[in-house]
Amino acid sequence: MASNRHLGRIISLQSLYEYEFRSKAGDATADIDHIVAKNIIPYEKALGDTEFVYALSRGVVEKTEELDKDLTPLAPEWPIASIAAIDRNVLRIGLYELKFCHENVPPKVAINEAVELAKAFGSENSSKFINGVLGTAFKQLGLGAEDSSDNNHGNNKESAETDKPTAEESAGEEASHAEGK
Repeated sequence: MASNRHLGRIISLQSLYEYEFRSKAGDATADIDHIVAKNIIPYEKALGDTEFVYALSRGVVEKTEELDKDLTPLAPEWPIASIAAIDRNVLRIGLYELKFCHENVPPKVAINEAVELAKAFGSENSSKFINGVLGTAFKQLGLGAEDSSDNNHGNNKESAETDKPTAEESAGEEASHAEGK
């Protein structure tokens, strides 16, 4: 059975939101792995690949400072601290997948999934905002030429060509999950 990465992203968003809230409240016991483990329990059978949720959540937490720094010029009218917590975490997930997961998650899938999260959990205009910010990031990261072998970007050292069949399979799988939402 294929994993349900859309559900995984929902669990990751829920976990990141809780982690951020608890951390800002001074809860020294906030641990992303513990939070994810608790949030996965009700969905474990439907989810399939639980490691995806852990890896995504850990990655966003580890790279939060870098992601926030990258997001700041992409939405200059909106300081990162003033963006709603749900939108902020959706942006972090989307940007993390664009920057660090594009070998396994096609960039357009990452953006589409972030927009779907924003539609489901954000405010009325969240999806447009998320789409605009991540669309700008997509262009600035040079990910528009998907079939290009140009990997001279600092974060793109491994060749995506070797993972192409996996990425295409993943895109089809993830697109079907997004459409079923």
